[in-house]
Amino acid sequence: MTPVAVSLTSLLSFSGLACLCLSMDRHGRTLFHGRPSRRRDRAFRVAGWLFIALAFAAAVITADWNFGPVQWLGSLTGAALIVVALMSYRPAWIRPAAIAALPLAMATAFFV
Repeated sequence: MTPVAVSLTSLLSFSGLACLCLSMDRHGRTLFHGRPSRRRDRAFRVAGWLFIALAFAAAVITADWNFGPVQWLGSLTGAALIVVALMSYRPAWIRPAAIAALPLAMATAFFV
């Protein structure tokens, strides 16, 4: 388990959970100032599950099957805490943070 591998899985998990959060009706209304369309909800939901699956794949590739799923669950837990904190205190920051996490994840993927 290297810090680069943990940061990769954490960034992908954060982006995935943020997308799933934005696909929910209540949070979508808060952040988009109105009812989001079904197409946008579905796109956020698909993107969220895709990023979570990519985080699992990255964890298994970097830490093998012995410790990869444990690392993935830990990164999901940490990312969930950050998403909840952002939605509670600074909801407007979650979209830019999720968007900024993706290029950072791609940059850390080159160092794994």
